[in-house]
Amino acid sequence: MPIKQYNPTTPARRGMTTQDLSEITTRKPLKSLTKSKKQNAGRNNTGRITVRHRGGGVKRHYRLMNHNLADGLVLTIEEIEYDPNRSARIARVKDQHGLYHYILADTSMTKGKVIQSGAEAPIESSNRMPLGKIPVGTQIYAIELHPGKGAQMVRSAGTKAQLMAKEGDYAQVRMPSGEVRRFRLEATAAIGVVGNVQHQNVKIGSAGRNRRKGIRPSVRGVVMNAADHPHGGGDGGRHGPGKAPRTPWGQLTLGYRTRRRKYTDKMIVRSRHNAKRRK
Repeated sequence: MPIKQYNPTTPARRGMTTQDLSEITTRKPLKSLTKSKKQNAGRNNTGRITVRHRGGGVKRHYRLMNHNLADGLVLTIEEIEYDPNRSARIARVKDQHGLYHYILADTSMTKGKVIQSGAEAPIESSNRMPLGKIPVGTQIYAIELHPGKGAQMVRSAGTKAQLMAKEGDYAQVRMPSGEVRRFRLEATAAIGVVGNVQHQNVKIGSAGRNRRKGIRPSVRGVVMNAADHPHGGGDGGRHGPGKAPRTPWGQLTLGYRTRRRKYTDKMIVRSRHNAKRRK
């Protein structure tokens, strides 16, 4: 799927690219699998801003995804759709009972293709099954972190993981970051690569395009007042931060590790930081 370029009619258009939507088969989502989505402008339930630089943007309806397909389903792909809430494409599928579902679309999904879920499903692209039934070396996506909870890992456009080994009750999977992580063999995953591979190569090109996505402008700390940011203030005009980079609330940033989920360390075989150094 190539990236489409705009004619350079304006300075912004000169560097702007967009996705190729030729693989999308319908522009209208299934009404029963959509719901309204409120724009909270980065505020939590008490009204405080918890995510900065959010607000505005075009209205979007949320697509109700099924990340936890039941065993024994035989699904026929009816449409490949655009989803404004995620980078990947989604597939509208219909099971043997006549029920519709939305699932992540991979690179091999096309209209009319039949896929299956469950331990008895054949080892073919797009089929979903437990890690214990998938051969070592297979590329997978939409992996369950906890068996039965539904896919939580490797869901972005163009991402894939690789099943590296099986030891005891666990499978070792190399994640897109290079981290090697253990999963229970009962956890399910889909075979293949998430679609819309060229998503990362799209150039936004203009500020207005980001505003339509609901992203508001960001201001550098060094140009703020001292009361507003640790980097702000100073009578000498332009200058650097003068200290280790910090957030507006004084927390170290830019290289400072913030991960505190130590209970997951026992599941990590090789850190993503070590993996990147070896490349």
